[in-house]
Amino acid sequence: MELMLATYTLWRRDIVRFLRQRSRVVGALGTPLVFWVLLGSGLGSSFSVGILGVPAGGYLEYFYPGTLALILLFTAIFSTISVIEDRHEGFLQGVMVAPVLRIAIALGKILGGTTLALLQAALFLLLAPLANAEITMTMLPLLLVVLAVFAFALTGLGFVLAWMLDSTQGFHAIMNLLLFPMWLLSGAVFPPDGAAGWIRVAMRINPMTYGVTALRTVLTGPDTSGGPVSIGGPLTFIAIFGLITLALSSWSVTYRRA
Repeated sequence: MELMLATYTLWRRDIVRFLRQRSRVVGALGTPLVFWVLLGSGLGSSFSVGILGVPAGGYLEYFYPGTLALILLFTAIFSTISVIEDRHEGFLQGVMVAPVLRIAIALGKILGGTTLALLQAALFLLLAPLANAEITMTMLPLLLVVLAVFAFALTGLGFVLAWMLDSTQGFHAIMNLLLFPMWLLSGAVFPPDGAAGWIRVAMRINPMTYGVTALRTVLTGPDTSGGPVSIGGPLTFIAIFGLITLALSSWSVTYRRA
């Protein structure tokens, strides 16, 4: 009960904070939308349909799962940057001296960011018909599970990075140096088949690649038997990565000073 109450309190605080700062919706949802429209329209003619993994629906359809991943990434960044703000305002120090389990602090913040990312990704799903992506009621639960697991992993990674840093400027620098290249090398923008050898290796060891693969599999690929899509491998990888980021977050809260 102590763990659940502390987790719920921090989760609820992030949700309320988000509702009072609605400009964050523009940053987390508007920027990926601009990327999708501009890159999808501008680069669409650069990729041959049916070649290098580009589906018959064109580049907009290929880029759609990558845009969903970018929405999750941006929301994770904007939600975990509050860790640095809470440290400067003294709120985090107050939480640290409270008699609560340390994992509850990490879990509450990560679940808050996961919820916000899932809500904003759900809004973008309404644009699926524009990308020739048909989302049926039978695939929707599986798609939401993939989005939730992916969002949890990315928010956990953002929390670990934010806890290590002491300034929002440093956090943005890390975002540009690490997180954004992770998205570019995830198969979100270009198929791995046409990339250089070392790029393909980097994409294979990139955790975001498996999240984008799981999203693309749900959206575009039933198996040949017509049964459920096969996403066990990528989804398991992302789930394990999410548990690792949760463990690192809990360790950071326990052993690193706020």
